[in-house]
Amino acid sequence: MDWERFAERLAILARELLEQDSVQATLDRIASAAVEIVDGCEAAGVLALRKQEAVTLAACGDLAVESDRLQGRFRQGPCFDAARREDAERAYRIMDMTRPQPAWPKYAPAASRLGVGSMMGFLLYARGEDFGALNMYSRQPGAFTEASETAGWVLASHCAVALASASTEEQLSHALETRHAIGEAMGILMERHRLSEDDAFDALRRISQHHNIKLRDVAQRVRRTPGGSRER
Repeated sequence: MDWERFAERLAILARELLEQDSVQATLDRIASAAVEIVDGCEAAGVLALRKQEAVTLAACGDLAVESDRLQGRFRQGPCFDAARREDAERAYRIMDMTRPQPAWPKYAPAASRLGVGSMMGFLLYARGEDFGALNMYSRQPGAFTEASETAGWVLASHCAVALASASTEEQLSHALETRHAIGEAMGILMERHRLSEDDAFDALRRISQHHNIKLRDVAQRVRRTPGGSRER
């Protein structure tokens, strides 16, 4: 492992991750970066659980996509376990997927037939929040060394921080858009129906509660409705 070269590429990646314009773009770049800079990695992906269902958030290479599909189908596998269990290890490395893996009696032989020779993965973890597992694959048994695992762990740590930052920025952007939409809708109601600021907000809130619609969506409807909304 050329650590000087790795450090240079990681520094470049850190800037690239900060330049991504969405959480999804950040996830996509994380997956592709694993293939580019971790020795032995031929495919990579980020898997998460949503309501106990495996979801591929990003992938670079069909091997990662198909592996996630198998783990979701059998509801077992190292990535599935890492994303699901609170007591799971933050990292794993499997040297030879062609050998029996008692922990995953259905997934392991299916993954071997798929072409997975070895794999490793790391939880993307920052600020007390799990974003999923970054998983790396090779078609060759023994492709991942201790140096590869160290590089993967360093990469995952940097990526988790970048992902947390991207998530925060996206949430802030969404909050600002929501605030703007509600403020504009209130202005429409105040002007067209001669309501006070408090009465305009109460009108939006009552519609939201009565129809079980998010306040932001109610505001968007008011903005699109000619003459404003007279619903109470």
